[in-house]
Amino acid sequence: MKVREYQESLEEKILSPYATLSKNTKGRQKPEQKCDVRTEFQRDRDRIIHSKSFRRLKHKTQVFISPEGDHYRTRLTHALEVAQIARTIARALRLNEDLTEAIALGHDLGHTPFGHAGEDILNKITTTGFSHNVQSLRVVDFLEGEDGLNLTFEVRDGILNHVWGRTPATLEGRVVQFADRIAYINHDIDDAMRAGILKEDDLPKDCLKILGFSKRERINTLIRDIIKNSMDKPEISMSEDVFYAMQTLRSFMFENVYIGSEAKKDESKAKYIIQALYEYFMSNCSALPDDVKKNIDRFGKEQAIVDYIAGMTDRYAMRKFYEFFLPSPWNKL
Repeated sequence: MKVREYQESLEEKILSPYATLSKNTKGRQKPEQKCDVRTEFQRDRDRIIHSKSFRRLKHKTQVFISPEGDHYRTRLTHALEVAQIARTIARALRLNEDLTEAIALGHDLGHTPFGHAGEDILNKITTTGFSHNVQSLRVVDFLEGEDGLNLTFEVRDGILNHVWGRTPATLEGRVVQFADRIAYINHDIDDAMRAGILKEDDLPKDCLKILGFSKRERINTLIRDIIKNSMDKPEISMSEDVFYAMQTLRSFMFENVYIGSEAKKDESKAKYIIQALYEYFMSNCSALPDDVKKNIDRFGKEQAIVDYIAGMTDRYAMRKFYEFFLPSPWNKL
């Protein structure tokens, strides 16, 4: 028996009846010969980890734009924290941990430079609109590698539908939805305190009494509550009081950190950079790299430019802005 087949047989024996078995995947857009060692979802996870888009997340904003401190979160560390929380929940519920991890690691691959500020301005100025979850799917379907990563349906579905308001086809995808929210609420509180924007006493006391007074306690409470309320059920859910506390804490973060705080003082500058680059490339296609020019024939000019800008890191976007809009020092002797 091949190693993969042995792992698939273990999934059948060990996993919940509500789990997604890798042998039952709906498959890939382009058929491929299966690996002798890894299951289909393990292959997807590995392809995401080894992609350039995943590596670029280390220089993309989470909340603080291009932070100088070593300990502020980036999109990469966020993805890793989401994956850790999601794996813990999936393992306890006997769901498919490999599928859960692949979705978690790939869910933000399409995020723009400068975080949601970049997403907001691209959504405003483009004719087709922009959302990072749809762009993340474009990355794995078309933009990464020669012609996309050719991931399984279940991973692609989880990436597209990780945002709230959408319904993933698998419980593993639903776990990632919850893990994403748990991760960013709590690590953004941590970063905001590090930056001096929040103090412990600022956090709503009614939420802390339910969830806990430290990041560790809050994450532990949220994970345990999901496990308790979802065990041996065909759904992922939380208790009413814990869910209310989580949502209230999230609303507090929007009011005090995500909108109008010191962390967001440069958002207008970030949006200006994105819009300026978009308008420049729309009028100067010759300035685009050769691989982006090739995509114009494939996707159309605007989409190729949006794909290029969305894939930029914060520092690369600033470097291109400097190159096109600021004078270079005269260096001829």
